[in-house]
Amino acid sequence: MSRSPRLACRAVLLHENRLLLVNAWPGAQSDLWCAPGGGANPGASLPDNLAREVHEETGLQVTVGAPCLVNEYHDPQSGFHQVEIFFRCTLVAGALSEAWRDPEGIVHTRRFVTRDEMAALRFKPDSLPDVAWGEGPGYDPLELLAR
Repeated sequence: MSRSPRLACRAVLLHENRLLLVNAWPGAQSDLWCAPGGGANPGASLPDNLAREVHEETGLQVTVGAPCLVNEYHDPQSGFHQVEIFFRCTLVAGALSEAWRDPEGIVHTRRFVTRDEMAALRFKPDSLPDVAWGEGPGYDPLELLAR
């Protein structure tokens, strides 16, 4: 059975030279970190979708800038295929709080990390630090879903 890829958008948000990451595995089932964001809802622009997702997952308000990375991954067992467009974002308002709760209950931990701290974390996509602290745009070809 063939399915269309899911479209998602993610934030590359550097603040005070630290990158915003979230753990989006319900019930803390994985130690995998990623940039905040999620699936795009039809009828809203990708930047509007991303600003909404970042606020839901972190409580932060951002402005969404230019795209800087396209990433795609899939799970051969289920056929799931996602294409993600990463955008450079700027923090407008808010601060991370332990009390913040993702209304969908997916993101349970959020934090800003330095590039050196990323070396000790498991994260996807692999090119995220290079894109965040370097120059965009980038493209990551199809990679396997990490759990």
